[in-house]
Amino acid sequence: QVQLVESGGGLVQAGGSLRLSCAASGRTLSVYAMGWFRQAPGKERAFVTAISQSGGISYYADSVKGRFTISRDNAKNTVYLQMNGLKPEDTAVYYCAAGIGATPEGINGINYWGKGTLVTVSS
Repeated sequence: QVQLVESGGGLVQAGGSLRLSCAASGRTLSVYAMGWFRQAPGKERAFVTAISQSGGISYYADSVKGRFTISRDNAKNTVYLQMNGLKPEDTAVYYCAAGIGATPEGINGINYWGKGTLVTVSS
């Protein structure tokens, strides 16, 4: 069993930056592809970014390419999401997920979800 806990959310002005963290406990993260999803008010959960087990391959939704960067530190059992150039439309609850494989559309075989952290971007 793996527990994922997100942190780092908050209120930021448009154009600002935030770094989200997803810390895992219970089992090493290195066996899982990891990713971030988000759910904006009134919308379905959507893929943001994913990273392979080794960290050598990453994928991004078109809406965040060039602004967001996913990374992982397997020694610390933590995944990060650096978000720059934030826009009001990035406002959402951000969820961390662990699964079998990273793909351009998301993560295959998601086994675990975190409870989310809220990011609010003011205009």
